[in-house]
Amino acid sequence: PPSLPPASALTLGFRRLRARLVAEGWYERLWWREAQNLLPCLACYGVGWRLARAAPLLATVSLALGSTSAGWIAHDFVHGRGRFCAAMRGFGALMNGHSSTWWSNKHNLHHACTNQVGVDEDIMSDPFFFLWPPDPARDSRWRRLQHLYALPVYSALFALWRFNSARTVWSKRLWREAVPMGLNYLWMALCLPPAVAVGHVLLAGALTATIVTVSHQAEDLFHEHQDDWVASQVHSTRDAVTSSPFSEWLWGGMQYQLEHHLLPTMPRYRYPSAAPLVRQLCAEHGVEYRVDSELGVVRRNFAMLREVARAGAEEGALPTRTETVWSRRDGAAWVGSN
Repeated sequence: PPSLPPASALTLGFRRLRARLVAEGWYERLWWREAQNLLPCLACYGVGWRLARAAPLLATVSLALGSTSAGWIAHDFVHGRGRFCAAMRGFGALMNGHSSTWWSNKHNLHHACTNQVGVDEDIMSDPFFFLWPPDPARDSRWRRLQHLYALPVYSALFALWRFNSARTVWSKRLWREAVPMGLNYLWMALCLPPAVAVGHVLLAGALTATIVTVSHQAEDLFHEHQDDWVASQVHSTRDAVTSSPFSEWLWGGMQYQLEHHLLPTMPRYRYPSAAPLVRQLCAEHGVEYRVDSELGVVRRNFAMLREVARAGAEEGALPTRTETVWSRRDGAAWVGSN
């Protein structure tokens, strides 16, 4: 559109890179790689189910690992394109009780406007977490402890997603999604002791929330719309270098967060090979490719929470929620007032 500035050299370079990757078949899915993703996840569920009454603690851990993995796999399927991804779109509902419709509406906006204040719901975390010192009128007395209670609050993530999913499915009458979600709840009710059923949801929420927050929250936040989408993704995202095959699996592709944000419909098992190309793109255009160790990126995020916890309130600080067309859309986490 004439109202937008010309595309930057970085954006043009990215377009060329993406066109090359499409032409070379990087977006095509491989059945054996899909099986590699699914089998460990299903094995964790199977082991947890088998041990649910004999060894409930081990079962809780196994099911939480399976649930975390299932979340990443469902994430990949919903982003993906083609018949296979369309057929597997209900995987998250079956395994975790998560609605693909609710999740898509929320998550696609996060990808389009990453870390944009008032738009990206992933950074609308107050009053539990403040990512910058708030105005005194919006402050909370608990803010000074936010870095200490982070993990217990993180554990509620999957429970919150289940609630929002159920609300969306019921309000929109999405009966196709209701069936696999119902099967998930039926399985938990009939096959798992209550402590295991609840415990694995909470532990999976803590694992997932820790991973998804650390790649964005301590990076650049935008108070205005960003015309250069590629640059905004680079400046608001940090990758993590995992230290073992187990953590590489546990992170579920989110350690390649920048590659995922730039190439969201690409199968996640392509990201390790795509990462050097994205790093090269950044180097050629003089922008920082942000990456840290897995522990380093977690420490960085908790240090940010601690720094904001200790800071004084700032008069006139912008709120996380502003009155926009996004806040009034159907299914928004926060609904603006007219």
